[in-house]
Amino acid sequence: MLAPPRLSRIDAAVLGGLALLSVALLFWATGDMILAAGFLAGLAVAVGGVLLARRLFPAAVTGEAALPDWTMLRAAVNHDDIAIAVTDRAGRLVCANDLFATWMGGFVTPPGLPLEGRGPDLLKNAGRAAWRDGEGVADDVAIGALRMRAQVTRTGQAEDYLVWRFSALERIDLATEIVRHLDGPAGRTLGQAGVMTALVNAEGRLRVANQAFLLRALGEGETAQYTGRDVAAMLRLDDSGSLYFAREGDRATPVRMLQIPLVPADSNGPMLLAMLDEEMGPADRGTAQAYVETLLSLLPFGLAMVDRDGRFLYMNRAFIRAAGVAEGKTPRYPGDIVVGEDKGALADMIRRHSSGQQVGGDLSIRLAAQSDEPVSIRVVGVRGLGEAAVLLSLKDSSEESRLKRQVAQASKMQAVGQLAGGVAHDFNNILTAVLGSCDLMLMRHTPGDSDYDDIQQIRSNANRAASLTRQLLAFSRQQTLRPQILQLPDVISEVSHLLKRLISDTIQLSVHHGRGLGAVRADPGQLEQVIVNLAVNARDAMPGGGTLTIDTYPVSAAEARLLGNDIMPPADYSALKVSDTGTGIPADVLPKIFEPFFTTKDVGKGTGLGLSTVYGIIKQSSGFIFADSNPGKGTSFTIYLPVHRADGDAPVVPVPPVKPKKSQWGTGTILLVEDEDMVRAVAERALTRAGYTVVTASQGEEGLERFAQMEKVDLIISDVVMPTMDGPAMVRALRAKRPDLPVLFMSGYAEEQLRHSIDIDDVAFLPKPFSVAQLAEATSVALDEAARRASHDG
Repeated sequence: MLAPPRLSRIDAAVLGGLALLSVALLFWATGDMILAAGFLAGLAVAVGGVLLARRLFPAAVTGEAALPDWTMLRAAVNHDDIAIAVTDRAGRLVCANDLFATWMGGFVTPPGLPLEGRGPDLLKNAGRAAWRDGEGVADDVAIGALRMRAQVTRTGQAEDYLVWRFSALERIDLATEIVRHLDGPAGRTLGQAGVMTALVNAEGRLRVANQAFLLRALGEGETAQYTGRDVAAMLRLDDSGSLYFAREGDRATPVRMLQIPLVPADSNGPMLLAMLDEEMGPADRGTAQAYVETLLSLLPFGLAMVDRDGRFLYMNRAFIRAAGVAEGKTPRYPGDIVVGEDKGALADMIRRHSSGQQVGGDLSIRLAAQSDEPVSIRVVGVRGLGEAAVLLSLKDSSEESRLKRQVAQASKMQAVGQLAGGVAHDFNNILTAVLGSCDLMLMRHTPGDSDYDDIQQIRSNANRAASLTRQLLAFSRQQTLRPQILQLPDVISEVSHLLKRLISDTIQLSVHHGRGLGAVRADPGQLEQVIVNLAVNARDAMPGGGTLTIDTYPVSAAEARLLGNDIMPPADYSALKVSDTGTGIPADVLPKIFEPFFTTKDVGKGTGLGLSTVYGIIKQSSGFIFADSNPGKGTSFTIYLPVHRADGDAPVVPVPPVKPKKSQWGTGTILLVEDEDMVRAVAERALTRAGYTVVTASQGEEGLERFAQMEKVDLIISDVVMPTMDGPAMVRALRAKRPDLPVLFMSGYAEEQLRHSIDIDDVAFLPKPFSVAQLAEATSVALDEAARRASHDG
């Protein structure tokens, strides 16, 4: 309560003068002195009563209320895992804790936070709901990888403030697991062994502790309410650097403390403390150290203790796994786990931190077991158990590195496959012109001519080049497959006679089939090529003879899951394994064997496309292939093809009968659309010689113009991929005018790759490269099919 303001002397004189003037006027008007005196006395009594009432009952000040102490409020809202901010009615940020600034990148005023996606709108709606209803919620907002739940509450005496609370949706809290252990039997066991253990937060305040720690630090009467107390106030250091519990006084027993950061890369985060009395006997100390080592073994990241001489005292399993230490070969020094170039730097850092100061640092090293990729190791000086002077922490990144290598290899194979498919397309156009020119020249020469053999040689080499392009398309998974439902033993039975002729007499062929094999959906011809390629490679790996083994066996979804392969999803598979007893493949070569044009054979003895073709065929058949090799003992390739589950209602498609060979002569008018000049010229000459009338166009728009000028068109022969307007777009425009127009597409790309763009009914396809005879036969077939459809519709 504040005293009312007093009247100044001037104000009092003015009020007195006005009172006397009122009395004089009353006397002048009435002429009655007694009435005037009574009026003056009444004024005096009234003024006195007012003054007495103000003194007895002073009025409260109705001015602006005192502002809250925001500094005190900010200290109150500091929290380890909830970001908090307070805004006023004007939308100004009046208070926020440190975690809010860390998550939001500074003290940014809500709802204008750097959220992703619809986060800003969701947060604005939550703020409006809080002003309207008292509370608003935004369930899923994100800043980068951090996903949060926002809760907004209206508060204050006048309800003119908003409190914004942000909590992480997904957060791995190792501290919670430690709390559970220290509150349970593990904490009691450590206490019985004389180990005092506590977990402190980032501010150095107690979160949980075992009874042994609480009794020493607080006493029996204070162990109930200890959460949040400052650990630093419970300890003291003397002049010699010995550590004591503060409440035990001068006769206290010194203790040794081991500090374990729960986040290895952040020494300022939550910390696990383990303390032991300095005067413990050797037996007790060994028992206590065993319990501490047990506690360290529960932690999910690699930890190791090193003495002042730089020797390992203890390594938990996570450290052994991360460092790539072989079973039964425990290293003696930390330098034994790194490459030679990093031994000196690691030893110097351990020496600097072994002086007893509880500081740490990070060092980038390369492990001897994984020398290709550098890793980070943290070195922290500790006052721990016995001779322990340094704590090493190492993250197990082997799984992460393996996934990175697999993703990089898959990306590289995909990029090389796209390049190979483009190269094959261009080669197919060139080879079409070469083969067509050779066929036309052979029509003018007979066997025995001086040029006939040369032309045949050119044609033979062009066919070899065409075979290479087919292999490139197989690797890039862009070839045209004709899949069928089949059994692996049937395919192996068909190709086994060929395998016996391919391998030498010194190599024994052994075939074993498992029971319960499921049917697979694959192209039998391509699958035979896979087996032949693998068998030829096995033969070349066994120059002195050996055994080639082909096994087939079923793999259930549970067995596939046990394989632990992240690339191959759990499902039922039929497996085909081709093994040899040859020289094997070196470990540095094994990751490259499926790359195109990679070969270890001598120059001229291999194209490097055998295994890349196998890889492409299996991948295009939705399968997986893996290679395992033991140099000097042999290599095995295992192929997993998914079991085909046939739909019971789906009709069985019969295998089409073999069609008789069509005539290479015919009549009719053909519109030929091809953007490659050399291919268009060869095709025009070939069709003209076969008896057809041919009109040509160099691209789709020109084809539309030529069609409009022609009185009759019996067939459209068109390339698929062309500039300006492609073949399918042109055919759709023509079919709009003439729905029954016959169409024959030709392309250097595979039909499988173009299937999504050629979504037109009743069209034929001729893959490049093709010969003059193949072009004439395909044209005759397309015209016959068109005539058959016309008669059927009529």
